[in-house]
Amino acid sequence: MRNLKKTLTILTLCGIFSLPAFADELPVIGAVNFNSCMTESKLGKKEQEELQNLQKEMANRMENSDKEMKEIAAKFDDSEYLDSLSPKAEEEMKVKYQTLQEDMNRYQSQFYQIMQQAQHQIYQRLLSNISKASETLAKKKKLDYVMNKEACFYIRPDLDLTQEVIAMMDKSYEETKGKKLSDNGEDLDANQALEELMPNQTAG
Repeated sequence: MRNLKKTLTILTLCGIFSLPAFADELPVIGAVNFNSCMTESKLGKKEQEELQNLQKEMANRMENSDKEMKEIAAKFDDSEYLDSLSPKAEEEMKVKYQTLQEDMNRYQSQFYQIMQQAQHQIYQRLLSNISKASETLAKKKKLDYVMNKEACFYIRPDLDLTQEVIAMMDKSYEETKGKKLSDNGEDLDANQALEELMPNQTAG
């Protein structure tokens, strides 16, 4: 029994003295708040502004088509105006109204798709920039991992890299301002998709 206690004591002491060595091998993890990078960085603010402009542009174009449809509908309700039209002109007006109605249905069905595409592009561009800045800081600070802060219940303040990442993103943004921010040439630009959807519309 005495030998057993002695053995357990030795094993316990060995375990205690080996903890520092084991602790040195544990990974050092930093964290970045993705949402803060999106809302506070110059790139994030610019991307959000462009998304809002795209939404307004599409809404304006749809309003123009809707206005034109209402004008034609009012003409159909005007019996005197209809009497002044030739059968061919009346038929052309009916065809135009039907075409506008079909276009509006198409615009509405694809509106969500285009906005979703634009949001995906923004996410990818921000993710790319955050990843590059995080990698640079991880090498500089000798960190093993950098993760999204939202996945942490707690992060030691000195391991929160958010503001440093934002500063690096802002510097990169100023250096590349006016250039294509996405490295993926296969990305379909949302504005291009809007032009393809509404080629003959102009914002009012």
